Amino acid sequence: MGVSKQDSRGHFKMGESFHEQLRIDSRFLKTDQRLDTELVDKLILQLNRIYPQILTDKEASKFRDLDVPTCVRLAELLNHLQEKGEEACREFYRALHLHVEDVYFSLPTRLRLRGPFFFLSCFSVAVGAALLYYYGESKQVSGSSSALGLAAMGLSRKVRDVLIWYTEDGK
Repeated sequence: MGVSKQDSRGHFKMGESFHEQLRIDSRFLKTDQRLDTELVDKLILQLNRIYPQILTDKEASKFRDLDVPTCVRLAELLNHLQEKGEEACREFYRALHLHVEDVYFSLPTRLRLRGPFFFLSCFSVAVGAALLYYYGESKQVSGSSSALGLAAMGLSRKVRDVLIWYTEDGK
């Protein structure tokens, strides 16, 4: 098991254990409305069928009991997996990635791993959209096509294609 280290702000560094990541992500997972009964059941079945040493049939039945609210079952499952250790936590993340990719990529530990380039690219898209809106509203401004063309240079391919299409269509 890897050793997790915190920086001065209490954030965990790259290479933290899955156990620590699950501890951090648990609060988010317990409140995320996308994890409904069906998705929680899929996660439980994945862990039970593929990794019965992590989640036995008896444990899976307990966590799939529909008489217990989904949020309670999920909280108990997350606690159970943390008690089972590193391997159980890792397999939970694999199941989550497989069945609920949008939740997986919005986890606090995943967002932190994206780093500054991810946020810089999001900012670039916002600036490009603002330029598109601004120059789309003022048709009298000359050179708007070249400004949009320059704005498209630092963006992803799909956004760049839209901006270039817009500038060519506006001529």
